[in-house]
Formats: sequence, structure tokens, C-alpha cells
Amino acid sequence: MSSFAKSKLKAARDAIGKKKYEQAREAAAQVLDYEPDNYTAHVFLGLALLELGQHEKSEQGIAKLYEQTDRWNDLADTLEHIMQIFAKNDDATKCAETLQKFVDIRRQHGTRREVIQALFLYLPDFYLYQVLSSLPPPDATNPTSTSIFPTQSAIHNPLAVYEELILLTEREEEMFIKFEFDKRRTRLGGPKPEQLRKDIGIEVWHSSKLPALYNDILNHPSTSDELRRATESKLIRYKQQLFLVLPSTDPEKRQVGTQLDEMVHGIVTIGIPDEFAWCIWLEGRDSDTVEGLGVAYLKQFIDLFPTSTLALMLKGYFAYSRTANGDEGSTEQLTLTTDSDPYDIILDAFSALPNSLLANMITARVHLQELEYIDATKVAESGLELVRRYESNTARELREVRKAFHVILATSFVHLFPPKHHPRALYFLNDVLKQDPTNVDGLMGKGYVFQHAEKWEEAELLFAQAARQLPNDMDKGLEAKEESAWCLSRMQVDAGADALGEVFETLKDIEDRDIDKARCLWRIGRCYWDLGGESREEAFKSFIASLKHNREYAPAYTSLGVYYSEHASPPDPTRASKCFQKAFELDAREAEAARRLAEGFADEREWDLVEVVARRTIDGEGGMGAGMDEGDGATSGKYLPTNAWAWKALGVVELTRRNYPESIRAFQVALRADIDDQLSWLRLGEAYSKAGRHVAALRALGRAHELQPDDWMCTYFIGEVQRQAGRLAEALASFQSILDVRPTETGVLLSVAQTHLDLARHERFTGFVARAEQSFISCVDVVLVALRESPGYRGVAWKIAADALFELSVITVFADEINVRTAVTVVCELIQNQSSARLAGLFKFTALSPDDSITGLNALEAAVAAYDYRITVGSSDEAALPSSLYDLAVALHEWVLKQPPDTAHQASEAANSFLIQALQKEPGNVKFWVALGDLHFAHKPKLSQHAYIKAIEVDNKDVVAWTKIGLLYSYHNDIDLATQAFTKAQTLDPDHTLAWIGQALIAIANGLETDARTLLEHAPMADLQFALRVLAAVNDSNTVRAPTTDSLLPAFFVLGRYFLRCPADACGLHVFGLICEHLGKLEQGVEYIDRAIILIEAAYEEKEDPIVERQFIIAHTNSLLPEDAERETQVLRVQAQYGSGLASFKMGDLQAAMTESADDDRVLRGQVTVLLAQTMWAIRTPEFRESAKGLLLDCITSDPENLMAINTLAGMGILTEDDGLVDAALSEILSLPVEQRHELDPRRDVTYLLVQHYLGLGDSARATKIAQKALHVEPSNLQMRREVASLLLRQGDRDAASAILASVAPNQNVAEEKTTLALSALAQPIQSQRSAQKAIMLEPSQLRNWQTLAYVRAQEAL
Repeated sequence: MSSFAKSKLKAARDAIGKKKYEQAREAAAQVLDYEPDNYTAHVFLGLALLELGQHEKSEQGIAKLYEQTDRWNDLADTLEHIMQIFAKNDDATKCAETLQKFVDIRRQHGTRREVIQALFLYLPDFYLYQVLSSLPPPDATNPTSTSIFPTQSAIHNPLAVYEELILLTEREEEMFIKFEFDKRRTRLGGPKPEQLRKDIGIEVWHSSKLPALYNDILNHPSTSDELRRATESKLIRYKQQLFLVLPSTDPEKRQVGTQLDEMVHGIVTIGIPDEFAWCIWLEGRDSDTVEGLGVAYLKQFIDLFPTSTLALMLKGYFAYSRTANGDEGSTEQLTLTTDSDPYDIILDAFSALPNSLLANMITARVHLQELEYIDATKVAESGLELVRRYESNTARELREVRKAFHVILATSFVHLFPPKHHPRALYFLNDVLKQDPTNVDGLMGKGYVFQHAEKWEEAELLFAQAARQLPNDMDKGLEAKEESAWCLSRMQVDAGADALGEVFETLKDIEDRDIDKARCLWRIGRCYWDLGGESREEAFKSFIASLKHNREYAPAYTSLGVYYSEHASPPDPTRASKCFQKAFELDAREAEAARRLAEGFADEREWDLVEVVARRTIDGEGGMGAGMDEGDGATSGKYLPTNAWAWKALGVVELTRRNYPESIRAFQVALRADIDDQLSWLRLGEAYSKAGRHVAALRALGRAHELQPDDWMCTYFIGEVQRQAGRLAEALASFQSILDVRPTETGVLLSVAQTHLDLARHERFTGFVARAEQSFISCVDVVLVALRESPGYRGVAWKIAADALFELSVITVFADEINVRTAVTVVCELIQNQSSARLAGLFKFTALSPDDSITGLNALEAAVAAYDYRITVGSSDEAALPSSLYDLAVALHEWVLKQPPDTAHQASEAANSFLIQALQKEPGNVKFWVALGDLHFAHKPKLSQHAYIKAIEVDNKDVVAWTKIGLLYSYHNDIDLATQAFTKAQTLDPDHTLAWIGQALIAIANGLETDARTLLEHAPMADLQFALRVLAAVNDSNTVRAPTTDSLLPAFFVLGRYFLRCPADACGLHVFGLICEHLGKLEQGVEYIDRAIILIEAAYEEKEDPIVERQFIIAHTNSLLPEDAERETQVLRVQAQYGSGLASFKMGDLQAAMTESADDDRVLRGQVTVLLAQTMWAIRTPEFRESAKGLLLDCITSDPENLMAINTLAGMGILTEDDGLVDAALSEILSLPVEQRHELDPRRDVTYLLVQHYLGLGDSARATKIAQKALHVEPSNLQMRREVASLLLRQGDRDAASAILASVAPNQNVAEEKTTLALSALAQPIQSQRSAQKAIMLEPSQLRNWQTLAYVRAQEAL
């Protein structure tokens, strides 16, 4: 800014301050002359002019300022103010100039709404018009002669302004509606989209200025006809929109509707080519026929809009129907020609007019006339929906249109696979007849419904009434007369035959009615057939005459087939079958012909042909969905089948093909037609059982049994299903009820035997060994009865008997030796001389004298012979041969394992040969490959691995194969592959016991004893291993914690279960005795160990095995071992000497108790020294206690790493509260590096002793500090975290304890969580009760958990 401008602006400011406005104006004007864009000068000038009263110049100055600074909204407001000033001063020219500038600014920089507001200023209704109307008319020949020509044109001829306003307003409302809809539709709880559009439409169209603008154009004298027609069309559309969205309760709706009707009627009356208005008029007419709309109007519509889709449809319809009724009731021939098929034209047009009522009515009628009933129903239902929508939107009823669609639906449902849709048809028929009792279509439709229901009297009355309505009509009238006569014939044969004859006399003279003539003659023939006797020959002639008129009339062929099969003399089944086949080929609805064909094919066991006939019959009645969408389950189950026999036949066919789901579906459909059909219930139950759906099978078979209690086959099926479902006792009861009536029924006897076998297996698995033994014997006894009663089924019978004996051989000690001996002896006597060449020289029966006890080996030998004999008696059954060879191989291999080593090589090779033969015949059987792998498990690992891999290739989801290959890898020390195999097996079946045992073996191999014990908890068959792991943990010499009853009881219980299965296992008895000793059950423990000694001694006398000898010595724990024995022997001798010394101590002989010898073995000497010190401490005299301390101090001095001695000495110091002794005991190990100390003390017993020591002294802070220090050294030790949390809780620091435990939770397993939850409940400020309850759920037998819950509840109640 120059100094000149600054000085002048200062002068202007000073002048304004002194109210010298003229000087200020001059100074500001001088600045603007020099700098036109100076903002401050403009402000000072405007202020000076305002104070001087020169308002116009003031506003103009401000406007110029706003224009230069691009402040368009402020400029527009200023210009509007200026216009008001000019208007007030009646200065039309300046007002017009300002208005033109205002409109230009709005056009260039304003919104569409602002432009609309600006343009409205030209109209007469606004305040500027009075001033602007004084302007002279524009000179069109010289538009540049004045600067206000646009304003003059707009004022004297505003038509262009109206058109622009309409265009802008329409676009603005359209965009506003779209924007509001997008904004509101996402609101929660908002209306549906359709209602939302209506709500927004009411808001917009109620206050819209478009109607006034439309009327202004229509009323303007300069409006052209073309513009007038376009504007009228827009106004109609606007009225239509508003009319549809207004609610029916709004009084304005009727007013708007009346206005709309007047406009539309006027357009149609004078024939204005406005297609939209014509469509509104056509859609709103209430007529039940297309012709009722007025043929003249329809032709005029076609002429006005020849290329519109609706016009094309009307052309096609008129071409299709050819004639229509005129306005005066006359019939005129329409000569509308088309190049294409009228039916195709109608369908093509309908695809583009789905929302047109007229298009739906035309299309539905054409479909009905073409007998396309399904399409007719769909289109008619769509039309009814449009009627409902129209009535809802307009609050006007279309009763006739609704009736028309009801007639179409009713007629379609009557004739669509009758009588399945007749209930729906009756609903519409009743509605039509209620509205129009003389409606011919309604009367005939209801008559057909009654006719199918064989309500002949009601049907005859309805058809007769319809015939009276059309006495001279040769189409529907004659049809009604024929149906009335047919119904009469079902009640009065003679009268009906005469009436049908009259109908035929009328039909004879009508051409192109051959199908009607054939039907009438066939019905006459049926009347003669019903009369019987000689009249049946007349019936035959009528049937022949019927076929002469129409050779494709199927019912006549069916009747001829019945004639040839039942009345002809002699009967001609060949010709009858041909007639039935012809009838069925022509019409799949000929159920009688189809049934007779199916019965004939079934007698010949041609199941494929039976299926073809049944399926085509089902298709003829509409299938599952009766012609509707079969994918809809609800629709499929809604209709009763017409031909239940076809569904039953299809069910039997699918049952024979083992396609059980389809068989079940077919029988279910058949039962919907006849709920009391016992055979269908029986077959349905059979299909359910074979599909594995046992509960459903029992229900179905139970229903069949209720309907026919004396059907033993039904009871047999019930028993079989009960057996498959594991309800074995109930199955035995069911089979026994049959045997009480039919005691020699072989199939039932074999089922009883199989049930006994299944029951025995279940009882043995659950630990009821004695019961299992009796059930096995019962199985064999029943099989022997079956063999005596019938020679059939011997292969199956010997299979069951062999299985029972094989399972019986697993039992080592029999509870009822007499029955077992009897069963085994009888079987051996039957087959002893029947041994085949397969077993020649391989094995012989062990001599069984009356004085010898029978063993499992005797039962196994009988099983091997029975399996061999099964192959002999069933050699003709190739299907069962692979299974027979497999059974023989497995049993023979089991027998080989019970023989002395290297004595049964030939038998082992034979077992291998049998398995290979089985695999050659059935290579896809997984069990065979697994058995081959088991056979070579130990000696040929490569072959075994190959067999298991082949089994996995056949079925990669077979859990047994994966487990067995995992055991193979584990046996041969391939831990990684074994782990992968066991993991896969557990993934496939988490309940597979052997996979858990395999994982436990891997854990043991990796030294993870705790994990192994946890895994064995999931394996019921690993009871002995689990107990051994528990006992090993209890006997750990390094632990300072005494075993608890809770840790020993699980082992006690599982060994009890194991003992029931294996009462003669010396190892199990020995472990059981040791567990009993720990639990304080000394007498019971002595009893078990004595029995173990007896069994081991007997085994040693039989084999003189050194391993058995060592077991015998361990059991006796005596000192008869030689001095030069191995290390294991030395350990045993030292343990025996200590046991002897402990016994002397208990007897009071202290001197003998002190005698011990550990030779020069440092480890043994250290352990014996600790035990000796503990014995001396137990004497409780000061001298002996001091001596015990001295022994331990000497032991630690000579062996500083003897943790057991250190812990024992520290424990003595804690008991005597001797801090010096505790420090002396623990100082050596505490001074070691952390890694070395942890290696010597893996259980962290030193830390535990120190914590307990200081807690005993009452110094909980010192104890906490020691535990925290240990945790700091080893933060991943979860047990130490729990210990620290417990100590913190004792001090009342719940927050710190909760923080410590919070890091434990994500990393702990279930076993650790049992211990953590109780502490968490005490530490957590919230949800403590939930943690306590979860702890109880995981371990309900733990008293501490219940105490925790009680404490937490008491705290929450405070």
C-alpha cells in the first residue's frame, strides 16, 4: 500500500470519527480511484454513504466489494437488498438490471435450490412483479437496444421461466428423495424401505410447487399443444405418485384420486396418446374378463401405441382368442395378424410387464387355456398380490378382478394332479360362489372336487346347475351335461348310461371332438361293465368304439386289459399285459394299469422294471411336491400320495438296493396315505435299522407291532434293532418271545446266539468277567441247538460259536469251569474229526483230562478248529471266504503266541498264508491289512509297516491303522513318526484308548512321567501302567512330601477293575499289594502279594525263567542272593536287608535292626545311611537322635550331593527348631550355582523346606522372601508361583497374589488348574465365587475346594 493511500485512509478514518462524513467519502473515493481493490477504502466509503443517507450507493459499493472478494452469498444478499430499494423507489429499470445480475450470480455460483428461488422472482406472485410489470414489452427485432431484455421477456411471457423452474424443481425433488432415503434407511428401528419411500414422498409432494407450475403452463395462452400434452402427462404422474403414497385415512386421498380419475378419463375419452394415462385407466377397471374392458378401447390403445409392450400383448391375445365382446355386447371378429406365434408373443411381453394387472390376467388365462396349470397358478398368485397392493395403495376394491384370479387358481388347482390340490381349490371356489352363485367355472370346479371325492350326489347337482346356466353351449355347457350324467351313472347306472347316450348323440354331430366322443363312449362302457353279466360284452364293444374315435385314449386300454384278464374266456394275460402297457405309455396317471404291471414284474423279480413303473406312476401324480417346487420340504410333505402302492414298491426296490435314505423317504410318503398300513411300518422300521437309525426304527417297528401283535417277523426285527442299539437284554427278551411260539426257528436262534455274544463282550469290557463267561457259554449252547435243529446257516452258526470261544479264551481263570468244560468238549467232539488239510500237522488239541483245570488255551484251540470247520462247511460261499480266512488267521496267530518260542513256526507261516489269501480275494478290507501288520509286528517291521500303510491308503480315517503304525514306530524307537501317528489317531477319534496309551509310551520314552500319568488317565485299558506310574511317583526317594490318599486312591480303584479282568496277573497282584500297603490296608496287601508269590512260583517251576526267578525274589524280598550278583541283584539284597532290619526294629531288637551292609556302592550306602538314621530317629531317645544327626552329617561330608540325606537332616533341624542344623544341612547345596542346584534338586525340595522352616518359626515375611527369590530365579515354575501366591494371601496381600496367579492361567493344563483355582478364588476381588465353583466342578472330592467356596460366599455376604 502506497503512502498516499495510507494518508487518505487515515484522513477518512479521522473524518468518520469526527462525523465529517462528506470528507470521509471524498478521501475514500480518492483511494479507490488509485487502488480500486482496496478493501478498507470500500468499507469507509460505504459507511460514509450510509451516514449521508445515500443508501443505494452504499449497497452498490458493498456489492462491488463482495464481487471482488468472491463472497457470492454475501453478494447475492446485497443484490437482493438493492432490488428491494429499487422496487420501493419504483425504479423498474435498475431493479431489472439488479435482478438479472442476481439470477446470473445464482446460476454461476449457487445451488439448484437457490437458482429456483431466484427464478421465482420473475413470477407474478412475488413482490418485484408489480414494479417490473411497468417495463415496456421487449423488442424482439432489436434485443440489444436495452440492457434488460431478458427481464422484459420473462415478465411479458414467463412460459420459458415456468419450463426452467419445472425442470429444476423435478430434479431437486428427485435428488432430495434419494438423499433422504439413503440417510434414513440405516436408522435402527426404521420403517421398511417401501414405507420409508412413501413417508419421504408425502413430505416432498405435499409441499411441492410443481402442481402450480404445471397449471401455470397449462393455463398460459402461449402454451403449444405438444407442451400442453407433456405437461398434462407430468401432472398426471405427480397426482398418481401423491395418490399412491397418501394413507387411506387421509381425506386428501379421495380428493386427489377424483382429480386423477377426471384427468385420465378425459385423456381416454378424447383419445390423447398418453400411454401412462391409458395404462392407469386400464389397470383401474374392475372387470373379470379382458373383453370387459371394452374391445373398442383396447383396439384404440393398440392404434395409439402400436410399439408398446402392452399393445403387443393385446395383439397376441386377440390373435390367440380371435373374438371378443364389443361395448354393446356384440361379437366382432378381430383381424389382428402377427408374424409370430401369439402364445410366444404373450409370454415375451409378460416378461417385460410383471407388475401389470392386465398382463397378469391375460397370461394366466392363456396358461389355463393351454392346460399349463402350474404356470397359471404362479401367474394368478402374482396377479392376486398385485390386486392386494393396488387396493392397499388406492383404497379401492377390484372385486371382479380378484374373482377372475380366484377362478383361474381354483380351476388350475382342480385339474392339477387331482385330488392333491383340491383343499386349496375349495377355498377359492367357495369365495367365487359366495360372490357369484351362478358362476359356471366355480360350479364346475366344485363339482369336479366332489366327483374325485366320490360325493356323486353333490357333484351331480353342481354340474346340472352349471348345465342349466349354459343350455345351448357346446363347450362348457355340454361338458357340464356329460359330467352330470357320469355322476348320475355312479348312483343309478341305467339312468346314467341313458344320459351319457344323449350326450354322445349330441357329440356325434360336432366335428373335431374325438377326444370327447372317446371319453363318453368309455364312460358308457363302464356303465355296462358295472351292470355285469352279458352287459360286459356291450362294455367291450364300447371300449373298442372309444378307441376307434381316439386311439390314444388311455382309460379304454386299461378297461380292455381288465376285460382280457378277468372276463375273457379263456383269460388272455398276454393281451391284457399289452393293453396295460399301452395305457401306461399313453398316460402315467392310469394307476390301475400301472399297479397290475408292477405286480406282474414283481412276481418275476424284475425290480428294475418295477422301479420304472413306480417312478413313472409317482411322476404322473405330481411327485413329492404335487407339481410344486420339490426343493421345498414343507411343500413336499403337504400332499397325500394318490397311489400309495407305487411308493411302497419304490421303497422295497430301494431297500433291496441298500439305498436306505430313499427307501425311508418312500415308505414315509406311503404311510401318509394309509397311516395304519402295518407292512409299510414294518418295512420302514427295517430301512431305519439298516440305515443305523435305531431309535426311529424301534418307533416304526413298535407301531407295526401294535397294528399286528402276532407278527413274529416284526418282533424279530425289533429284537435285531435292540441288539444293534446295545439294548441286549431287551433284545434277548424279544427273541425269546418268538422262540416260545417257534422254538426251532433257525434265524431267531442265531440272532439269540449273536446277542449273547455281544452281551458277553460288553460285560467283559465293563469288568463283569463272570457274567461274560456265562454269556459266552450261553452263546455256544444256543448255536449248538441251532445246528441240531436245522442244517442250514452252518457257516454263520460256526462263525458265532468260534467267536464266542475265541473271546472266552481271553479269560484266564474261569468262574464256572464245569460249564466251560462242557461247552468246549461238545464243540471239540463235533469237529475233532473234521479237521481239514489246512491245519494238518500245525497243531493238535491239548489233552483235557477230568483232573486238569480247563484254561483259555483249550477254548482257543476249539475256536481255531471251529474257524477251520466254518471254512469247510461254507466253502461254496465265496463272499464269506475272505472273512473266514481272516478269522482263522487271527485265531491261529493268537494260538502261536501262547506256545513256547520257536515251536510253532509252521503255524505262524500258515496264519500268514491265510491272511494273504484273504487279501487276494478282498484287497480293500482295512482289517485284513491291519491283521497282517500285527502278525509281523516284532520280527518283520518293514512288512508290518507296509501292511499298515496299505490299510491307511484304503481308508485314511481308520483310527486303528494309525494307532497300530504308531505303536510299530514306538516299538522300533522312531519317536517322531510315532508321535505323528498317535496325534493323527487322536484327531480321528479322541476316545480311542490305544492312541492315549501310545502317547503315554512316548511320554515315558521322553522321561515325562507326569505327562505319561495324565495321558494314562484317559486309557481305561491301561490300568496297570497307570498304577505303576502312581506307585513310582510315591516311591520317589528324593521327595520330602508324604503321599496323600487322594493320589493313591485312583490307582487302588483302577487296579481293582484290572484285577477283575486279569485275576491271575502276578505283576498286577504285586502292585496292588504295594498300593494297599501305602493306604494302610496291610492285611489285604499281604493277601495280594502272597497270591502273586504263588503264581510266580508256579510259573518258575514250569519254565525256570531267570526273569521269573527275579520276580519271585522281589516278592519275597529275602537275602538269599549270592555275593557276586549283578547291580540289580545288589540293590535287591540291600533292600531285603533293610526290610529285615525294619522288621527287627518293629519287634524291639534294636541291635539287629542296626546291622546293614551296602558294600562299597556310594549310592546304596548313602540311601541305607538315610534309612538307618530315620530308624534311629524313630527310637526317640536323645542319644539315638544325636547319633542319627551325626550319621547324616558324615554322609553329607562324604557325599555332598546326596539330596535325600540333606533333606532328612534339614527336616530334623526344623523339627528341633535348630537353625544351625538347618543351615549346616542346606549350606552346601545353597552355595552351588543355580543350574547345578536345580539339577541336584529337580523338585525344589530345598526351597520347600526353607519355606516350611520359617513358617514354623512364625516368620512368614522371611518365608515369602525365600519363595519370591526362587520365583525370580525360575519364573516359569508354576508350582513356585502358586506357593508365592499362597504366602502373599497369608499376609493379606490379595492384589499381589492375584497378579502372580494371573500369569499362571494361560499356561496351565487341567491338572494344574485344579490346584490354581482355589487360590484364584481367594485372590480375585471379583468372580471369586465362580472360580471356587469351577474348582469344585474339576475336583469335587477335594475338601479344600468346598472350604474355599464357603469362605468366598461368607466374604461376599459381608
